[in-house]
Amino acid sequence: MIELRNVTKKFGTFAAVDNLSLSIPTGEFFGFLGPNGAGKTTTIKMIVGLFTPTSGTVTVNGFDTVRQPIEAKQTLSYVPDQPFLYDKLTGREFLYFVGGLYSIDKSTLQSRIPPLLEHFEIGAWIDRRTEEYSQGMRQRITIAAALLHKSKTIIIDEPMVGLDPRSAKIVRETLHVEASRGTDILMSTHSLAIAEELCDRIGIIHNGKLVFCDSREKLQADKNRLDGTFESLFLDVTNT
Repeated sequence: MIELRNVTKKFGTFAAVDNLSLSIPTGEFFGFLGPNGAGKTTTIKMIVGLFTPTSGTVTVNGFDTVRQPIEAKQTLSYVPDQPFLYDKLTGREFLYFVGGLYSIDKSTLQSRIPPLLEHFEIGAWIDRRTEEYSQGMRQRITIAAALLHKSKTIIIDEPMVGLDPRSAKIVRETLHVEASRGTDILMSTHSLAIAEELCDRIGIIHNGKLVFCDSREKLQADKNRLDGTFESLFLDVTNT
């Protein structure tokens, strides 16, 4: 569960996020949308503990991200928009490295890694250095690493950027399965179609404020009052 209460993040006098309150319950797949510079990535970085709120509180699975940062991070997985890998490590070494960060014992890793390699179709590449990986392969190995410790919460930023159709299909299916298992997911994306396809609820942020937040069913009703497209609703609520 993710809870933001009256969260503001300022850089100097600029409020990147402005008094934002948002609750994502256990098991919900939440789509987080907005124009460039709207505050999506800043919000995500506060949730995962990379930024400290200027004011307000962020809790993840009951842990305050400022007062209990380690405990909060142990319950979540974060996949950034540009996956960071240690280029001189092989994919297998990277997975064991991430597993070690979460204190997963070697025998458990040995049982968890093979099914992930099969699911993400990365077995042929797993013992090559990650510097040889394509964007799609880097995304696959990063998401595989995020699933190693069976976290309660997944935060994923622009998961489809630069992916070929096969990689995109694997990522979509993976997120859908994780949500069906009760993992709560916050996904930031510019793809309106992907958000509509996967998400239970969708929020739109603009100028640091949440300007739309409702279920997929309510989204359909709001679309119908315009021309029936999500694009028109998005442009309407963001005044773009």
